[in-house]
Amino acid sequence: MASQEGDFAAENAPPGDGADRARAILRHLGACFVAERERWPLWLPVLVGTGIGIYFWLPSEPASWLGAAVLALAVSVALWARRGERDVAGPAALLALALGFAAAQFQSALVAAPVLERRLAAVTVEGRLEAVDPLPDGARLVIAPSHIDRLEASATPALVRVRLRHGDAAAIPGAWLRVKAVLMPPPAPAMPGAFDFQRRAWFDRLGAVGYALGGPHWIDAPEGSGAAMGWRVPLQTVRTSVTQRIRAALPDETGAIAAALITGDTHAIPPADADAFRNAGLAHILVIAGLHMGMVAGIAFFAARALMALIPRLALYHPTKKYAAATALAVTFGYMLLSGATVSSRRAFLMIGLALLAVLVDRASVSARAVALAAAAIMLMTPESATGPSFQMSFAAVAALIACYEAMRPRLATWRAHAGAARRFVLYLFGIALTTIVTTLATMPFTIYHFNRFAVYSVVANAIAVPITGFWVMPWAIVAVLLMPLHLEALALQPMSGGIAAIMAVARAVTSWPGAVMNVPSMPAASLVLLGLGGVWLCIWQGRWRWLGLAPMAACYLAILFERPPDLLVAADGRVVAARAPGGAYLPSTEQGGRVVEGAVRRAGASLGAAWPETGSAAGGALACDASACLYRAQGRVVALERGGDALAEDCRVADLVVSPVAAHRPCRGTRVIDRIDTWRKGGHAVWLDPHRIRIETVREWQGARPWVPRAVTGPAPQ
Repeated sequence: MASQEGDFAAENAPPGDGADRARAILRHLGACFVAERERWPLWLPVLVGTGIGIYFWLPSEPASWLGAAVLALAVSVALWARRGERDVAGPAALLALALGFAAAQFQSALVAAPVLERRLAAVTVEGRLEAVDPLPDGARLVIAPSHIDRLEASATPALVRVRLRHGDAAAIPGAWLRVKAVLMPPPAPAMPGAFDFQRRAWFDRLGAVGYALGGPHWIDAPEGSGAAMGWRVPLQTVRTSVTQRIRAALPDETGAIAAALITGDTHAIPPADADAFRNAGLAHILVIAGLHMGMVAGIAFFAARALMALIPRLALYHPTKKYAAATALAVTFGYMLLSGATVSSRRAFLMIGLALLAVLVDRASVSARAVALAAAAIMLMTPESATGPSFQMSFAAVAALIACYEAMRPRLATWRAHAGAARRFVLYLFGIALTTIVTTLATMPFTIYHFNRFAVYSVVANAIAVPITGFWVMPWAIVAVLLMPLHLEALALQPMSGGIAAIMAVARAVTSWPGAVMNVPSMPAASLVLLGLGGVWLCIWQGRWRWLGLAPMAACYLAILFERPPDLLVAADGRVVAARAPGGAYLPSTEQGGRVVEGAVRRAGASLGAAWPETGSAAGGALACDASACLYRAQGRVVALERGGDALAEDCRVADLVVSPVAAHRPCRGTRVIDRIDTWRKGGHAVWLDPHRIRIETVREWQGARPWVPRAVTGPAPQ
């Protein structure tokens, strides 16, 4: 805890002019910084993450030697400062930044693998099955191909993902198969700022996606193929087998959720149920993280200690607490592997593992430092995870909870002292409510940025669902896994399904309440960064100056209110366009085209309206259409939205911008144009209309020249 003299108090600044007052404030902030030097290590993951963010923010790939050179320079500076007994805070911060940047660049080069450059129709794919993702209406196979028709070995992707219309019970990772499929390159983002699947596919070494034309044919493995299989395939085999056993015992939606809680496989959950969990603020229950890991570790620890207490000689002459901690550590590690070792489960295991190791070595664990260590370790092992919602929301929630309970620990201890059963139950409900409020506020910026929604009644839903999960569902989940070697898992899965059904009923009920979910526009990436830094400042420091972190957070939330969505969305095929009506809804060019721009519309916090009329007006007169084109008017600008090329010559003379599904630059000389050639080369377009300028952003410009972005397309344009 910072000393009293380290607290920020601007009123203590001496009188004088503005410069004197500013210098006094800076001295006071410096005193606060020095007073909380024991909290400095908590900035390690922030600085590492900043270095990673710099790498991904760059518009073009840096030179291959830059990361190593920057890291070597930072190490040299840190050693020089240490040997000269100088202040090492600055060099240490520089080293953490360089470490994050170098780790991201090294990982990007390490996972490099061929990516499909063009669509391949009806090709035969042979290879080893790496993973199986059950879906509500089929399955998804991840294959390590040994051969793909019409592709040289040097151009064959490391992994391809193929969707089956129907699941195959024989689909077990490690088996070899032959399947006829249509393969495509990983799709680009639909619009600037949308989810970048190409980047995710690059780091997953996924070079092609597609769908199968029929079922797979299982073939014999080539000689020597088992030696290169590694440890991941056997682990996926176990996960797939456990998932299939669960789905066999519980074939309905409760089985899909049970599999998500045990193996982390959420793909088979019906979309309606997944939406209900998200809209009720219960999506965290479906993601194996600290809640699940903590429950499993606690159950294993207390069960092991209770069993050892039944053996007098063991209980009297051996450190049963340490034995129980070792047992819980092993069980939790197994659960992490069974869940697929996702970012959230690894973070939870690292934190819980540190706490259990502290028991083994008779040391008190430091929760805040455990979070910092876990975050830094995960970012250095998988730098790309720092840009994803799972990592960001998981650590934001945990850091906020630790900071909150650090501040409230004395008061909570007073409330618990001499509390009876009724008061302890009330405190338990208060803890759930407080935890939900804190985690909701901490994860709100990331929820808005990535998912554009906010669950209004999450506190109520969690107050009911979390106790059911902890006291009923997870204990039966552990029993089910223990009974699987005896093929008796159904004895535990049936009562477990009752608890899952109760949680589903809560999610559906809360979702049905008026205004249960708010759709909000996505914030700019810069606002998310400032909000994150403000939140980190608030969580790490302990003196009164910590409240300075609220200033950038409030400013960013206010900035969201003034964020203006695009006036036009032009899809990558050049044929689907959505125009924003004065009321905020987007009107797609066709009913089917609404699905193409749905994600971009959701990011704008808007809704889809009716399709353009064949003739007549819409959007309060802003859109006037005839058989050849529509004229869209907004912000004093006129945009010609062509249906074909019949009206190009006429519309080019009256429009400030022409959007055409056919080539239009030559007939529209002197007029700004977005045509089929532009969308073919640059992907989706977002357009902002202003009286003084027209601003256009494209997917390719937003992505930049990075390894995961396909090379600029050349050759004849599509017709």
